[in-house]
Amino acid sequence: MSGPLPPGLRRNMVTICAMTATIMQALDTTIANVALPYMQGTLSASQDQINWVLTSYIVAAAIMTAPVGWIANRYGRKRIFIICSAGFTIASVLCGLAQDINQMVLFRLLQGVFGAALVPLSQTVMLDSYTLQERAKAMAIWGMGVMMGPIMGPSLGAWLTETYSWHWVFFVNLPFGALTVLGLIAFMDETKKDLTLRFDFFGFAALAVAIGSLQLALDRGEQLGWLESNEIVGEFIVSAVGFYYFFAHSFTTARPFIQFALFKDRNFVTGCIFMTVMGLVLYSTMALASPYLQNVIGYPIITAGMLLASRGLGTFLAMMMVGRLMRYFEARTLIISGLALTAGSLFQMTGWTEMTQVPEIVTVSVFQGFGFGLVFVPLSTVSFLTLPNHLRTDGTSMLTLLRNVASSIGISIVIAQLTQGTRRTYAILSEHINPFNHALQMPDVRGIINLSTDAGRAMADKMVAVQAQIIAFSQDYQLVMLFILVSIPLAIMIGSTKAALRKQTAGPEHAVVE
Repeated sequence: MSGPLPPGLRRNMVTICAMTATIMQALDTTIANVALPYMQGTLSASQDQINWVLTSYIVAAAIMTAPVGWIANRYGRKRIFIICSAGFTIASVLCGLAQDINQMVLFRLLQGVFGAALVPLSQTVMLDSYTLQERAKAMAIWGMGVMMGPIMGPSLGAWLTETYSWHWVFFVNLPFGALTVLGLIAFMDETKKDLTLRFDFFGFAALAVAIGSLQLALDRGEQLGWLESNEIVGEFIVSAVGFYYFFAHSFTTARPFIQFALFKDRNFVTGCIFMTVMGLVLYSTMALASPYLQNVIGYPIITAGMLLASRGLGTFLAMMMVGRLMRYFEARTLIISGLALTAGSLFQMTGWTEMTQVPEIVTVSVFQGFGFGLVFVPLSTVSFLTLPNHLRTDGTSMLTLLRNVASSIGISIVIAQLTQGTRRTYAILSEHINPFNHALQMPDVRGIINLSTDAGRAMADKMVAVQAQIIAFSQDYQLVMLFILVSIPLAIMIGSTKAALRKQTAGPEHAVVE
């Protein structure tokens, strides 16, 4: 990079730009959720229409994540990073200015299209800007944005909506987006363009149809009744056909859309497996925590958001420490420790009730966040430890795509299980609420819950509904915990990071880009 600024300062400025881009995109995956009821009234939208505010963004981002590697290699990483940052910022402002639901959905589609590239490009920039020895520290800095964004999104969205209006959920991106664009223009180097690359339109179209249909089915399945809905069944069929044609085409063409050389690297394959695990676990537990605190215990959304922020504190603490820890411990040791800590926190959550106190919620959340941090940074480091430099952007795109799809699958599974579990448990418990139940005939209980009165029956119904929810949440936490425990043995696939570092730093090919 030419210019009077020293390389260290330029690198720091590029790091800040990469972080702001990451945080913007990560926040927008969750920040708009709490503002939907307010948008619905302003935009005169039905419940099904307002849900498309979320669905349009998710589907567009999922489809456009896959080609990020090819686009950056073909046209230059700096140019694409600037265009996507500027496009995302402009689309955010347009979302805040939307006058009806059609405009909102259109602008959210644009936001997803431009936002898809921000996380994989920012990770690639961070990997290229730091030496192998500094990479754990770089991934810790970058990981704070990826992990903290979804955790802080609901509470920030609630505060902005209640303090100002739902429009500020989108306007908040303007200053950060502007600084990101200006910083990238001033401090980032352009990469070499490969003008010989040809776009595999059939491969992209097949993959886009497959991923888009899958995301639609996962996002709309709960409200439409899953396989009871012809729309959801149709979307699953279209997704399966799309994946079939994508793989059939990719294995028979000379230049496939996805560079399958990625999957010859053992560490990258292991990273893909555990990134899928992280996507499932991180977002599914987030999807459960907020409704539990609000619907079962009864906290207002801002209080619930503050309690959830304690998990972010645990993640922050882990990421501050994990760079140093990787000097003394193998990455697989830290990943196993983090998964075990997360599983332990979920075991504690299976015993939560409507009487669970704030200190326990905060303590368990901090430990859970700490476990996430112990997994994420070593995992991000391991994934690219032995991957050739020319495959790095494709690799970050693939990891982002897997994490996003896995998060959608995880959320869909736990919410579906929660709904069905609550309904099933309510039916079982309700059978015991009758005049022949000896517990209900006890004088102390009968004085509070008298089934011969409307008030008594309403109170009994409410108590049964709450207990059914508590049991269903507990079963969901058990399900996620078992999934983590089953995945822990897979960590033996991870090779020795210390040996790989010694081997690679002995060669010249991994020089740092500054």
